[in-house]
Amino acid sequence: MTSRIPNTICLFDVDGTLTKPRNVVTAEMKQYLATLITRVQLGVVGGSDLVKIQEQLGNDCVSKFDYLFAENGLNAFKAGAPLAQQSFKNFLGEENLKKFLNFVLHYIADLDIPIKRGTFVEFRNGMLNVSPIGRNCSQSEREEFEKYDKQHNIRSTFVNVLKQKFADLGLQYSIGGQISFDVFPIGWDKTYCLQHLPADQYTTIYFFGDKTMVGGNDYEISTHPRITKSFTVTSPEDTERFLKELFP
Repeated sequence: MTSRIPNTICLFDVDGTLTKPRNVVTAEMKQYLATLITRVQLGVVGGSDLVKIQEQLGNDCVSKFDYLFAENGLNAFKAGAPLAQQSFKNFLGEENLKKFLNFVLHYIADLDIPIKRGTFVEFRNGMLNVSPIGRNCSQSEREEFEKYDKQHNIRSTFVNVLKQKFADLGLQYSIGGQISFDVFPIGWDKTYCLQHLPADQYTTIYFFGDKTMVGGNDYEISTHPRITKSFTVTSPEDTERFLKELFP
């Protein structure tokens, strides 16, 4: 076995980076990562909860990476074992949470978009995920909404309204994937996971993500000073191409 490169780790977003959005990782990508991890440490940082990450990367994914950071690292695992956990509900408090949720649901109820499905707000341990169309939409409906959103700026307008209405709550917003955006305390974006990677142990950190533009949920970590180099990818195949250039 080749010795692993010291003090170095590759961090990956999930959707659009290791998998197609909300799709399952391919057998080819799993095999490639299984080979790559013998040469360099690998970590996953996703905005989704652990269950959704397991649906995409496999039930055994926690043990297949050196680190797995669900919900941006608020639910963190190292070498297959729990590392740390934090709670959005405790940060915000029940009264503020109720006011925020009531406003969001009223806003969606009044929103005029072509279709709506179900599960408009998903409560996660470290954040809220808000979807104007609803997370129960089909894959084709998801893709149609993404096109519609690019034309009509449904999500970005929604986020701007929330920023003004709840400016005192210390929240930030991140538009990712195709149909939703995340809401979480300032600093609880994907950079949150970096606190679990000691600076003296990890002097080289490569990050791979598809939403590295301003407002995207990979932006903050892709521009963080601890990231040695960030790679903006368009697909899992793109990710693998960059990796093969880095580690021939």
